[in-house]
Amino acid sequence: MTEGAVAAAFLAVIGAVSLLAAWARRFHVRDTLPSLEGWALADRSLGTGWTWLLLGGTVFTAYTFTAVPGLAYGNGAPAFFAVPYTVIVCPLAFVLLPRLWSVAREHGYITVADFVHGRYGSRLLALVVALTGILATMPYLALQLLGIRAVLNAGGMDTSDAFAVDLAMVVLFAGLAVATYRYGLRAPTVISAFKGVAVFASVLAMVWLVLDGLGGPGAVFSRAADRLAEQGSPGASLLLAPDQQPAFATLALGSALALLMYPHVLTAGFAAAGPTTLRRVCVALPAWTAVLALFGLLGVAAIAAGVRTPAGNAESAVPMLVGGMMPAPLAGLVFGAITVGALVPAAVMSVAAATSFVRNVYVEYVHPTATPKRQVRIAQAVSLTAKVGAIAFVFGLRDQAAINLQLLGGVWILQIFPAVAIGLYTRWLHDRALLVGWALGMGFGTVMVVREGFSPVIPLGPSGHTVEIYAGLAALILNLVVAAAGTALLRWRGVPQGPDATSLSTGPSVRPRPETGTTSP
Repeated sequence: MTEGAVAAAFLAVIGAVSLLAAWARRFHVRDTLPSLEGWALADRSLGTGWTWLLLGGTVFTAYTFTAVPGLAYGNGAPAFFAVPYTVIVCPLAFVLLPRLWSVAREHGYITVADFVHGRYGSRLLALVVALTGILATMPYLALQLLGIRAVLNAGGMDTSDAFAVDLAMVVLFAGLAVATYRYGLRAPTVISAFKGVAVFASVLAMVWLVLDGLGGPGAVFSRAADRLAEQGSPGASLLLAPDQQPAFATLALGSALALLMYPHVLTAGFAAAGPTTLRRVCVALPAWTAVLALFGLLGVAAIAAGVRTPAGNAESAVPMLVGGMMPAPLAGLVFGAITVGALVPAAVMSVAAATSFVRNVYVEYVHPTATPKRQVRIAQAVSLTAKVGAIAFVFGLRDQAAINLQLLGGVWILQIFPAVAIGLYTRWLHDRALLVGWALGMGFGTVMVVREGFSPVIPLGPSGHTVEIYAGLAALILNLVVAAAGTALLRWRGVPQGPDATSLSTGPSVRPRPETGTTSP
């Protein structure tokens, strides 16, 4: 593989994305005063096509496209829990997102913590939801950098020159930071169109070339099974063992429930033009799942091809496979596509974290009279700070530390599910009971994951009869039981709900506008 040709194709892709990000200024609304809704949610104006691209590009990150095949490369069948997990997300999103959008639009909510404040009348519960979202998002944002680093290393960058790799990451993120600072969510929305085309075309080309080079699907799976058997890795197989099935099922369900609570996913949903738009998008989201399944297949192909990754760096399996089996220019285009796959979710994550901070920390506790223009300025500054923090996080800690914290982030974000999802349908749960349930779920989940060496799967049950399940789901069950029991006790004792619980609004209510169906960001 010619390194110069790879680098040229890669830089061409990045250059095209940079031009697209600058093009976002054409969709910047100049007729209206600056507002957080305009900067963070693109004025809730995205039509079906743009919302599908943005939501899919946000949910399916670059790290997903390297971690899932990396997990398949190292462990075989268990990695494919990501496929049913992303399938389960679609009907859940179909039910939850349109309803949440309607409530948010009617009452002027911009973040999910706004909704929690209005629903339960509790500033503390809203603060907990906002901070949990920010805490869970930051390591997720850092993982996008790790995905870019894996691609740069496998794409011909001199792995002995760590400074060059790190500098390339900083330059890529700097361009993203400038575009997001100026245009907010409109920048990643425009880039998501390029990501969609690039990722779909790349994975189809990769699968076709790899399967053709290895003799077809049957030969790939047969050879991969033989190699896994030769390696003798415990638990690594192309078929799930019976004792792996509970972990597989609970990981899929728990991860699906957690995904819809992440601020960046909800921000992309809130930017849609209306509930009908979101329903159409949710019906079409499984197309992204198909792409993820093909990336998982490439992880199996990497085993069959005898790819040898550096110790502890299975995420580079697919980039190394691509580099070894594809023509140099095409490999560069693929590396560029995967890198773009990191830029879209990273931008949305920084926007979502900044918006949560401004709405639910800064305005609520620091500057309640901040003007809309002031709120936008603070959000822009915080979004930059989030990206700088992610870079510092990656440079200051081992890669495994970022992965461990992201695993914990999934457990943490799942603990706001009762306040948000159940709160959409009933006010019965008491805000104080929800706080206690959240605290116990966070503590239990964190302790269990850390005790098991940062494994998301934990053993539960009596000695000799344990079952391995997802720690986040076990913590959520405890959370729900405590919240329900606490609510029953508090209502029996006549303890009132939060002081503002009679109102569903955290501010002046606005009339919902008709769904426009616009297709421009």
